[in-house]
Amino acid sequence: MSNLVSVDFTEGILIITINRPEARNAISFETAQQLSAAFDQMDAREDVKIGILTGAGGTFCSGMDLKDFAKTRKRSSVEGKGFGGLNEAPPKKPLIAAIEGYAVAGGFEMVLACDLIVAANNAKFGLPEVKRGLVAGGGGLVRLPRQIPYHVAMEVLLTGDMLSVERAYQLGLVNVVTDPGQALSEAMKLAARICENGPLAIRTVKDVVVKGLDFPVADMFKLQRPLTDHIFMSEDAREGATAFAEKRKPVWKGK
Repeated sequence: MSNLVSVDFTEGILIITINRPEARNAISFETAQQLSAAFDQMDAREDVKIGILTGAGGTFCSGMDLKDFAKTRKRSSVEGKGFGGLNEAPPKKPLIAAIEGYAVAGGFEMVLACDLIVAANNAKFGLPEVKRGLVAGGGGLVRLPRQIPYHVAMEVLLTGDMLSVERAYQLGLVNVVTDPGQALSEAMKLAARICENGPLAIRTVKDVVVKGLDFPVADMFKLQRPLTDHIFMSEDAREGATAFAEKRKPVWKGK
């Protein structure tokens, strides 16, 4: 990949970095294509258990690159995947957002498409589209009210004002708050804790939780069963029980 997006791997973790600090990591058409390829790699590689999405240069992402759009007339999205190659079709494996500085507009919508959020205490979130006569159609309108209380979501969406990291943490949107410059390292610590667990179970947890948000209460166990039955017959389940009995760490196979 070119330097618009960098991808690094360490001990089961794929770190995907938006590398356009000179543009506050705004997403151009080409950046979206490269992000999409990185997320595909994340799901395809058997040695990857979890991903981390972050931005270079002290900023997470300032949204769509309007200068690039004006020049190319190409939107910062990927067919079937939405903005940044992420928002309409997140990866099947868990994805952590590691945030420094601003995550606004499409950048905040990318955060909302992630499964866990680690943010420096200088982070600021916002969906300012209404201030330009637009709406947050890349996930903000549909995801934010599912992740924080309705009335607070409406305040953010209707005023276009910033949401501080302190309030985001209080609302349960952010998992971990760190000092500036530490978001990625703290995200890696969180990812390492997750990587200790069975990879098949990790993928299944995300699959069921995401789909289960739309399950009717009366049918939720019936609909969950075919998504989880394979776990109890897996080699990993047998290994987990055996390792517990033998008082050792399990050796996962992802099967």
